[in-house]
Amino acid sequence: MQITLSEISPAQCQQWLQHAIAPRPICLASTINAAGQVNLSPFSFFNLFSMVPPIVIFSASRRMRDNTTKHTLENVFEVPEVVINIVDDDMVQQVSLASCEFPKGVNEFIKAGFSEEPATLVKPPMVKESKIKMECRVIEVKPLGTKGGAGNLVICEILRMHVADSILNERGDMIEQQKLHHVARLGGHWYCRVDTSNLFEVEKPNTQLGIGIDALPENIRNSTILSGNDLGQLGNIHELPMVDPAFDDERLRSIFQYYAIDPKEMEKELHLYAKSLLQQHKTMDAWQVLLSLQ
Repeated sequence: MQITLSEISPAQCQQWLQHAIAPRPICLASTINAAGQVNLSPFSFFNLFSMVPPIVIFSASRRMRDNTTKHTLENVFEVPEVVINIVDDDMVQQVSLASCEFPKGVNEFIKAGFSEEPATLVKPPMVKESKIKMECRVIEVKPLGTKGGAGNLVICEILRMHVADSILNERGDMIEQQKLHHVARLGGHWYCRVDTSNLFEVEKPNTQLGIGIDALPENIRNSTILSGNDLGQLGNIHELPMVDPAFDDERLRSIFQYYAIDPKEMEKELHLYAKSLLQQHKTMDAWQVLLSLQ
């Protein structure tokens, strides 16, 4: 199916894109206007874009149905400061409630049952219940259009972070990913939750380049068992491994014994075993299994 976005309605465009471009982290933005009225609103068009300076951007889009702007956007023009409160599983229902389009002047902290906590460098309050709060200065608001659905990029420089001790590692010097259950936005009414059941690591070569899939031995590269992900994992090492004579594996021995008279079946079983090792992130063990046929 091909979709030319200029040929469908803005509402259809929104549905297609929000389902496709996901998951999206959620920024719960607290702002304040010149009269001192506080606003709290979530935005899933949000991410980190720079380290030096530390820049995050969220987009306060114009409303699709009537082309009006959000109170958040009006506030940052009056007081160019914002606190970005990171959303996790413990607060997602309250965050959804805060997204209601309450009349101007209504305090969403109260409506959603959140507690205001004074910030240290900016005027808008922080959400006490959020485990990560970022005090920011708004350095630019960049409009992307004038029609309903057009984004307005609120470009923010992070001045100070507040991180709950409960999500730090044992040393207390960094966030422990397993302790922070981020929530992210999908399409429609769908969300997703980050927890230990769906976390996984992907090793990166960093300072040393991976050899690449094209450098894999032909029988591995053309395997009917190993997927593109499997091959990517094998190619993400900085040099082709050598056979290790000391590598001793009971299942490997049994494969050689059982399939000795059928080389094709042996290769299939070895690739299946290597695949299972890769799924356990035992990349070098998988390499030794695969190299046993070389």
